[in-house]
Amino acid sequence: MKSINAIIIDDEENARQNLSILLEEFCPEVNVLGEAGSADEARELIAENQPDLLFLDINMPNEDGFELLDSIEEKNFSVIFITAHNQFALKALKVGAIDYLEKPIDIEDLQTAVSKIAKKEGDASGVDYSMIKKLLHDYRNDSKSDIIAIPTLSGYEIIKVEDIVHLEADESYTRIFLANGKKCTSSMTIAKYEKVLDDNIFYRVHKSHIINTRHHLKEFNRQEGNVAIMDNGEAIPVARRKLSGFISKIKTF
Repeated sequence: MKSINAIIIDDEENARQNLSILLEEFCPEVNVLGEAGSADEARELIAENQPDLLFLDINMPNEDGFELLDSIEEKNFSVIFITAHNQFALKALKVGAIDYLEKPIDIEDLQTAVSKIAKKEGDASGVDYSMIKKLLHDYRNDSKSDIIAIPTLSGYEIIKVEDIVHLEADESYTRIFLANGKKCTSSMTIAKYEKVLDDNIFYRVHKSHIINTRHHLKEFNRQEGNVAIMDNGEAIPVARRKLSGFISKIKTF
């Protein structure tokens, strides 16, 4: 069996470690040369190791996966994108030239994607890079749509953005509180949601909390120690360093 030399690129260390473990156990033909937590680290690893394959997270801070690829002139490698946004993934799959895996990664999907890479001959990438910029534009627009796919431990839950009252960090997970009283736990971090959700509607008032200021903020109470009162009755703390930005935001309504 031909060995595939690969690099894992994802800003979340847990995600990199998890994928590395899955590859070691279920895709023995893949030899992981290294891991990168940013685009800068990735460029160095790619230049040094000349990999056959990149496992590339799309949504990274500062420079996302598409922008990283756009910065590399010699793309002598295949790419398997990793994304938590299944709306984008489903649309991009129609292009047919690029492989995608959705978080949380399904073992069978991973094996299928790797087997496609193993069968490729000639052109290493098989990627239409002229299409990348268009997909990036679509991806950013889809990320702020009125419906969002919440990656859970069992799959995805599709909900309306306006139904989200607030989000609360729970270690590497996020608890999402909905207008109907339902709660769901997402496998995506609150930092990811801060980047994905429309900042005209949502505001991160605390390191552990994001609130829907447009649809569900009832009042702001300073007497109780700077708290945002939501229409479901919950009181969400507003951090001192976030106070000025929060007040400026709600004054614009």
